[in-house]
Amino acid sequence: MPHASLRPDPAILHGMSLFQGLDAAAHADVIAKAHTRRVPRGEQIFAQGDPCHTCHALIDGRVKIQQTGPDGGQAVMRFVGPGEMFGTLAMFMSGGYPADAVAVVDSVEIFWSAETMQGLMRRHPDIALNSLTMLGARLQEMQVRVRELSTARVERRVAGALVRLVRQAGRRAEGGVEIDFPLSRQDVAEMTGTTLHTVSRIMSAWEEQGIVESGRQHVIVRKPHALVSLAEDLPAPKPAPKPGP
Repeated sequence: MPHASLRPDPAILHGMSLFQGLDAAAHADVIAKAHTRRVPRGEQIFAQGDPCHTCHALIDGRVKIQQTGPDGGQAVMRFVGPGEMFGTLAMFMSGGYPADAVAVVDSVEIFWSAETMQGLMRRHPDIALNSLTMLGARLQEMQVRVRELSTARVERRVAGALVRLVRQAGRRAEGGVEIDFPLSRQDVAEMTGTTLHTVSRIMSAWEEQGIVESGRQHVIVRKPHALVSLAEDLPAPKPAPKPGP
């Protein structure tokens, strides 16, 4: 179990979906039972298959949730940003955590023991109701991912993954929007159920078209509207007519 090293501030609960609708007294109860800690880049917070002893939320940084299949292949399920919960719904599942959680950058998390969180849910039913809402949202997200993997062309899947990351973690950069955490082409391949070779080919073509700029660990979207058009499979805009003589 993670060790506590920081004293939580009740203000960090504001905006976390699990605690929406709680009054100040309930927030005080929740925070009194919580612990926080710093997580260095690359450190594993919990491992796939581990017993679900703790549930977590991110205060600062970025965490990657990744799953390993029986054949050893990896899939990136999602990236967790500040204010988001992770490892919480696993309390209601058998078989331990369904995936690994790894800090992508130096991060700060808040966590509770599973036993403590279950007690908080009994005392404050809004937490339990919020967890059901979160579960529904996750199921809907997974349905979209499964549909994309089953029916969408690989180029569209890659574009869709980048669009989601821009919406989640995009920040203004010179000449575009940068995804604000290290993101490799291998990560994109694992998010979209394809190979590194295919992702590299697609993104190299987009670089030639000026849609994206990517390096070893960063992605800048230069033409967001063009990327959205690819993700939504919209027809390419017709070139403007040449002016007459």
